[in-house]
Amino acid sequence: MISGFNHTGLVVRDMEKAVAFYRDVLGLQVMQEIDSKAPPEGDHTGIPGAHRKLVFLGKPGGEHRLELVYYAEPPSPAGTPLDRHLTGSSHLCFDVEDLEQVYQNLSRQGVRFLTPPKFRHTPDGGRVGICYAQDPEGNWLEFIEHRGGHD
Repeated sequence: MISGFNHTGLVVRDMEKAVAFYRDVLGLQVMQEIDSKAPPEGDHTGIPGAHRKLVFLGKPGGEHRLELVYYAEPPSPAGTPLDRHLTGSSHLCFDVEDLEQVYQNLSRQGVRFLTPPKFRHTPDGGRVGICYAQDPEGNWLEFIEHRGGHD
């Protein structure tokens, strides 16, 4: 039935700030920008007359993209992202090659992390490292490093 992943969407309040973070800080590339205006009767969003600005970011050749969505009309109501343990909360997970380096580089750029990287050893002699941070709008981000062991 499902043949793969296409994209993950996040509704943002400040598109410029969000794009700058994912492009300039995390190194994703802007792949596509769309100015979307729904007809008065509505479209797939179910919001009649919605005016949205969409920016898709990713890595060339990557299978998955991040969609940032800004509602110009109707404006998104103010609110805060859900805490990471609440039903309905979400996070984006990025594979990284060197978690400690990513943590240090992003920390220097003002990215707030929940904890420093936490590592555990795998049964095959490898290791996995994980840490969580937040983007400028409070969305949760996970960074994970997998280092293989012996077979």
